[in-house]
Amino acid sequence: MEEEDISKLPYLNNIISETLRLFPPAPMLLPHYSSEDCTIEGYDIPRDTMVMVNVWAIHRDPKLWDDPLSFKPERFERINDEKYLMPFGLGRRACPGHGLAQRVLGLTLGSLIQCFEWKRIGEEKIDMTESKATAMPKLVPLEAMCKARPIMNSILLKAH
Repeated sequence: MEEEDISKLPYLNNIISETLRLFPPAPMLLPHYSSEDCTIEGYDIPRDTMVMVNVWAIHRDPKLWDDPLSFKPERFERINDEKYLMPFGLGRRACPGHGLAQRVLGLTLGSLIQCFEWKRIGEEKIDMTESKATAMPKLVPLEAMCKARPIMNSILLKAH
């Protein structure tokens, strides 16, 4: 897998977008101060008020997303469904590493899928419960087994 392959794998990008929607890197975006008096969702916000954006709640809002708690990468086949996706923030204050993160995520996930066969350790479903922390790690860490696919032989031979 090469970096230029990422743009040719729309479903992989949809999986990444859907994962970031349900599990943003930080549930609360960095705080902002309102530069002028404004109204947000019917609330009057005076100038210089700290505004906190709960992206976790926005990404799970049934008014914005169909079946918001379900993992459906297909929802990103329609461009309009990205308008409320903001795992790295939006506008001038968005994370400057967003583009790099997207490329690295695609390349890493694509390589892991291409190079390894993955299996759960047990038969029980993966517990997606989140713990309480700034970045909301999983309460029960994921344990999986991987087995190198035959393509790894050619990759390792190229490395030498």
